[in-house]
Amino acid sequence: MNDPANDSSSLDDRLPVVVVGAGAMGKEWLRMLVKSHSAAPVGVVDLDLDLAAAAVASLGLDIVVGASVVEVAERAGAQAVVNVTIPQAHRIVNEQALRAGLPVLCEKPLAPTVAEALRQVALADLTGSLLMVSQSRRYFNHLAAYREAVGALGSLGAIHAEFFHADHEPGFREQMDHPLLVDMSIHHFDQLRYLVNDEPIAVRCSSWNPPWSWFAGHAAATAEFELASGARFVYAGSRATPGLQTSWNADWHVYAERGAAAWDGDTVVRVDAEDIPFNVPDRREGIEGSLEEFVVSLRAGTTPQNEVRANLLSLAMVEGAIRSSERGGDRVVLDDLLEESLAQAIVDEQRDDVAELLRSWSSAAEAITSPAWGSVPADIASGGAL
Repeated sequence: MNDPANDSSSLDDRLPVVVVGAGAMGKEWLRMLVKSHSAAPVGVVDLDLDLAAAAVASLGLDIVVGASVVEVAERAGAQAVVNVTIPQAHRIVNEQALRAGLPVLCEKPLAPTVAEALRQVALADLTGSLLMVSQSRRYFNHLAAYREAVGALGSLGAIHAEFFHADHEPGFREQMDHPLLVDMSIHHFDQLRYLVNDEPIAVRCSSWNPPWSWFAGHAAATAEFELASGARFVYAGSRATPGLQTSWNADWHVYAERGAAAWDGDTVVRVDAEDIPFNVPDRREGIEGSLEEFVVSLRAGTTPQNEVRANLLSLAMVEGAIRSSERGGDRVVLDDLLEESLAQAIVDEQRDDVAELLRSWSSAAEAITSPAWGSVPADIASGGAL
């Protein structure tokens, strides 16, 4: 891979972006963007201006700082927004950016509920701007290799994923009601959807908090998802496990018609089957890989794999698991959850144009089937400057 620091042409072509949110994750994005060949930070937005100024100064940047997304974007000449705020603020920031004509790459989870996420789907449709969710844990080279191997195993029987970690992140995460399912399992559920050509249709889940846990909410859970093929996805996880910790990407096993395959979540892919080849690609990983797909999709006019509609079912897996847990492990059908969420979205929406579009949908499932974003001006589609 080329080093953008030694490639002036790639630096000149980078997409100018504003980062919204100057906390720990915002600083991580800024550090990556400083070195990125795809995009460059030109502004930082945070309600805490001192925090934003400190984040910029710590990286030796001379860029615009402010409390307004639209104002900072205009002053800085930004052409896109990276939303790294807390989940409860995602919709507000995304709406401000999208209505200003700015495409958005938003950190996961897109919203606290599927109902709120559906409102953002409608908003993206109305504005015609790209809204993509940064499910950064899809972007690992060994996961891509594992996906290739799993795809050659034939019909699926079961997919197992285990995540056990001792995760100390003081702040809002340790105060969440469901810090595992909402903030971490969303990655693993989304990885499942990337890994197999199958979709979840129902879930049973149990969640709890170990007595020694430093989290306020449920830091542990088990869940079983029924997939459309009849296969099962069996998940177990904890953010408060001091010993025998797994990768952040979880530890995976797939059992199928032709054999089995495992991935340790890092660099070891094992296949127990005959004539199942796989290759490890050499691509940018994590948030850098997510950013690259966002920029390439904007310039080529293609739909990224985590365009807002495509991401909805990953979020529905989380909300379905939480509903099941709160109902004593009852089976929750995801289609039912989607339709109930659409009805709630219509009730909650205060913007007339968004509410009208939501009411026009025959069903939530149909509305999220095919992404609406994809056509761009000719100069962007041909690789010109954004």
